[in-house]
Amino acid sequence: MENDKETTNEQKQEQNSCEYSDDARDEKVAELEILKQSVDEQKALAQDYYDQLVRLKADFDNFRRRSEKEKKDYLDWGKEKILIKQIAIDDVLQHALKSAKAENNIESIIVGLDMISKEFAKMLKEEGVEEIQCEKFDPNMCEALDYVESDEEDGKVLEVYQKGYKMNTKLIRTAKVKVAKNDKKSENKKEK
Repeated sequence: MENDKETTNEQKQEQNSCEYSDDARDEKVAELEILKQSVDEQKALAQDYYDQLVRLKADFDNFRRRSEKEKKDYLDWGKEKILIKQIAIDDVLQHALKSAKAENNIESIIVGLDMISKEFAKMLKEEGVEEIQCEKFDPNMCEALDYVESDEEDGKVLEVYQKGYKMNTKLIRTAKVKVAKNDKKSENKKEK
């Protein structure tokens, strides 16, 4: 009987351990299901991020192409605007040339050239370009091509070989000038 009791106890312990192992197994299976579900969610999230990235890249490529086209269009529009003004100057030049040929008169040539010069100056002014006034040599605005001994004030611009221009406030071409050099005034300063 004792053997029967022992067998029954052993069977109960085995049954309990099986129950525990079934519970542990069920718990592990549940954990595994949760992990699988978490992995699936992460895969879906990663795919969503990838899709967003692909769309964003396509949007950026489209934006870049559109920006380049707009830039080109603006440059072409700016060129067209300037060219229309230059065509108007060419019209005046052609008219002056025609008058000069027809009249064979130096006065008509001078009048024609004056008209062209005024038309061109008007176009430059409309574009915000203005001539640099050089009375005294300024190395920021002028380029001295020649220094000449003179009784004039030292550094005075005697002659402008090529006009200088600025657009709005930006220097776009320096003036090329002849500058007075007065050694007498320099010597007087040394003596003092």
